[in-house]
Amino acid sequence: MISILIASLIFFSIIAILRLDLAVLFIIALLPSYLIRFAVLGVPMTFLEAMILISFALWFFQKVAPNLKTWLKNRNTRVAYPFGLEIIALIIISFIAVGISGFSFGAMGIWKAYFFEPILLFILILNILPGQVGRKKIINALLIGAGGTILVALFQQATGLFIFNKFWADIETRRVVSWFGYPNAVGLFLAPLTMIFIGWGLTIKNTKNNYYILKSSALLLIILLSLMAIYFAKSEGALIGLLAGIFFFCFFSRKIMRLIVGGGAILAIIIIISIPSLKAYATDKVFLNDLSGEIRQRQWKETMMTLKGWRFITGNGLDNYQTAVKPYHQEGIFFNSNKLEDFDNQLRASAELRAKYWQPVEIYMYPHNIFLNFWSELGLLGLLIFTWLIGKYILLSLKLFYTIQTREKYIALGLFGAMIAILIHGLVDVPYFKNDLSAMFFILLALLSSLIIDTKNQNI
Repeated sequence: MISILIASLIFFSIIAILRLDLAVLFIIALLPSYLIRFAVLGVPMTFLEAMILISFALWFFQKVAPNLKTWLKNRNTRVAYPFGLEIIALIIISFIAVGISGFSFGAMGIWKAYFFEPILLFILILNILPGQVGRKKIINALLIGAGGTILVALFQQATGLFIFNKFWADIETRRVVSWFGYPNAVGLFLAPLTMIFIGWGLTIKNTKNNYYILKSSALLLIILLSLMAIYFAKSEGALIGLLAGIFFFCFFSRKIMRLIVGGGAILAIIIIISIPSLKAYATDKVFLNDLSGEIRQRQWKETMMTLKGWRFITGNGLDNYQTAVKPYHQEGIFFNSNKLEDFDNQLRASAELRAKYWQPVEIYMYPHNIFLNFWSELGLLGLLIFTWLIGKYILLSLKLFYTIQTREKYIALGLFGAMIAILIHGLVDVPYFKNDLSAMFFILLALLSSLIIDTKNQNI
């Protein structure tokens, strides 16, 4: 295994030396390669991290270091990185969060993998894959990564193989995990990418030749299979987030689509309200009255208990959530308390009911809410920076859609829909604090930044 790993890294390094752009595309296509883990001189590392560090080092010493004086001299004439100030603030605040955790080994590892290296990837993309050609290559690389993830998920759905949790593997309760290890990771990965692919599909010119038919059909197939994979993962948060992304994508795309999706939404609400079973299901999901919802509500209460005093400002520090929440953690909950009348008294009177409605709850790594995640890990300033960054991203993507005169405006709208999907799913999950997801977040920023730069240069 070690020899294969070393050989793979050597092979990647050779590619990076010969074709640095191809190496960066490999990184984008192989985001799930973070699952290949090893250590260098005792420092934990993943294959994804190694590829980023190798590529950035080669770029810096080949392109930047030899021309450093010229680069510094011309700094006032270059187009500044979009989101540059926010990213600088983020890297500083995240490093302070490492200090709040006492510069622990785990905190340094998270800072390296979730902040430092994704930012390096952002810099690489803007410098090595600029412009329309670069964006096309990036999205094609994302298609390859998504395609592999989808194929594994569909194979698991058909066979039940390589799902190592027996409950998820059983045909009656099957939930695919692809190569991630747990079902929601499939939705977290595929939902935002699907929105990008939808936007990308609308940029393809209808030439009515065989190439157009083949390309359009392949893209449509990926989108449909992605929806199937998310459905088979039973990732409800991802499905709702994706539906929200599609809704807003259509709403802003054209006036006629605004009328169609608006009318469709009203019709769907009427149908849900009219059918008791659907109404009960929707009510449980919206008000978090089902088991997963009640577990999350308990998590959020415990998280807020940790954010007292100075912790309200500083947060708990990187990699410190589980330690911080432990004194406040309730080992389990009595769920479905709203389904029985006089629930508390019935529980006191019946050991059988107590056993039936008792659900043990573990201490999760994060609070399963995008805002509480950032607040707990990075403190109040970190939460505000990310909120500002996401808000700015959403506004700029919409502005670009109405500014760009070419078909690439639909990439901007797809990027807008991707962030909507992340936000909606992130209300009940962890859409950033994971190697592939943090890298994907900065890939989205890089794609939007590329569009902003081209717009300023009047290339589109």
